[in-house]
Amino acid sequence: MGFIYEDVNRRGRDYISSHLKESRFAHTMRVMRLACELAEMYGEDPAKAETAALFHDMARNLPLQELNKYVLEFGLDGRYENNPNLSHGKIAERLMRRDFGIDDQDILNAVSYHTTGRKGMSRLEKIVFLADGIEPGRKYPSVEEIRGLAKKDLDEACICMLEHTIAYLKQSGAEEGDIDGDTLQALQDLKEKKERESC
Repeated sequence: MGFIYEDVNRRGRDYISSHLKESRFAHTMRVMRLACELAEMYGEDPAKAETAALFHDMARNLPLQELNKYVLEFGLDGRYENNPNLSHGKIAERLMRRDFGIDDQDILNAVSYHTTGRKGMSRLEKIVFLADGIEPGRKYPSVEEIRGLAKKDLDEACICMLEHTIAYLKQSGAEEGDIDGDTLQALQDLKEKKERESC
């Protein structure tokens, strides 16, 4: 691969193959392949995309009690307690740093924010966020539309993905205040960016 994390990726693959359910491992491999494709398409380093995608769900199948232990151990915000959907990326980012020696902040951010997005997302963060949401195993009403956008406009695809996420959460009964602030800020930031570019 010719990348500083070649050995780390090998160890990471060993870790996830023994810590993830079979279906989650298969999802991770699909995300990894798509992230590398999108990286090639948009001029990002595919090796960095591979690393981030490989590790993005490393903590997803940990028992809730263990996730909560890490929330306390790593000093994470209390909102992550009893919330595996939001906590697993934050915990994975810290495990990558602590146990695998990964210190590339862009890769770490791509893992940390792969579920929510955030204001000021880098190109790598957008790629991993999208790859996680539209890999071939995903099935939901707007996924084909987002897949089509992903081949044409990275920002527009992320906007559509974020809008889908927010709409889904609201349909599931979430109030505006229940939706993660990073997700709302990511959408606003990308829309403002598109408006500036169109002027």
